[in-house]
Formats: sequence, structure tokens, C-alpha cells
Amino acid sequence: MLSRILLTGLTVLGLSSPAFAHLDPEAHGSFASGFTHPIFGLDHVLAMIAVGLWAVLLDGKALWGLPSAFVGAMIAGFGLALAGVPLPAVEPMIMGSVVLLGALVAFALQLKWTHAAVVVGIFGLFHGYAHGGEIGSAGELGYALGFVVATALLHALGLLIGYAGKLNVSPTSRRAEFLTRILGAATAVIGLTLIAG
Repeated sequence: MLSRILLTGLTVLGLSSPAFAHLDPEAHGSFASGFTHPIFGLDHVLAMIAVGLWAVLLDGKALWGLPSAFVGAMIAGFGLALAGVPLPAVEPMIMGSVVLLGALVAFALQLKWTHAAVVVGIFGLFHGYAHGGEIGSAGELGYALGFVVATALLHALGLLIGYAGKLNVSPTSRRAEFLTRILGAATAVIGLTLIAG
């Protein structure tokens, strides 16, 4: 089971490419354009999966609280972009989110779930703003639904990967946590590579 879930995750990462991140809404529709924006952007994919991984490490209310905070803040960021409200350092914050979220998973930082939700919410705001800034001619509702569904699926993939490690090894095994933390470290390193160019 773990190998299938990891294979799915690696496939998503392999398909992540800026060339596919921006489908023409005229040709493919607003929903598809919004859906592919996070799916085919490696920075978005890594950050969103890391949210799911961190939620598994925190457990309890974090399992729904972290993904919900990210998605809610992402929608708010999308609204800010559509309203033309300036938000500084969008790209650096998105790239920083990959590194920091990966590091939070790698170090298995234990915060109260509400504090962790604030952290992921801040990053979600910037990811949503980026989606809004690249809407092009897509319809707002269809585009927003597309990226919300894609984001929720990426969070779910992170949750599945985290839980697959627990189920494949043992729910209480330190090895399962170690595997999740290794994925977090890999995420942070890839994020640093993306920043370096």
C-alpha cells in the first residue's frame, strides 16, 4: 500500500511542470485551468503535500484544521488578488513555504494545532494570491473551484502518505515518523533548489 501511495505522489511530482501549469481557459475551461495550476506547479504541490504530512505528525484536530486553514486562507488570497489589493513578496513567500513547511515536517515541530493552522494559513494566503494573479480569462468561480479541489486532493495525498507510513510499519512506530520526516527534509531541500534557480 505504501509503495502505491508513494508512486502516486512521485507521479504527481513528475508531472509538475510550469509548462502545464497554465492551461488556456478558452480551450480547456475555467475549472480545468484552475485545477491544473496547483497540480502542475512543483512549488504548490510540495507545499500542499507538506501540509498533509505535518497534519499527520500533529494528529488530532490538525488533521482537518491545517488543510482547512490553508484552503480558507487561499480563497482569501485569491479574493485579494481579484480585488487588486497589493500583496508584497508573493513568489518569495511561496518558495519559502516549500522550505519552511518541509522543515516543519523534517523536525516534526509540535505546535498547538491552532498555531500550526495560522502558519499554514499565512502560506495559503500567498498561494491563493498567486492563483488569482494568474487567472487570465478564466471564469472566477470555475477557476476557484478547480484550484480548491486540486489543493484539497494534494492535502489528502499528504495525509495518505503520512498514514501509509504508520499503517505499513506500525501506528506507534518511530520508523513511520522517521519516514515522514525524511519526506519533509526532501521537500525543504527541493525548495532550496527551486530558490537557487
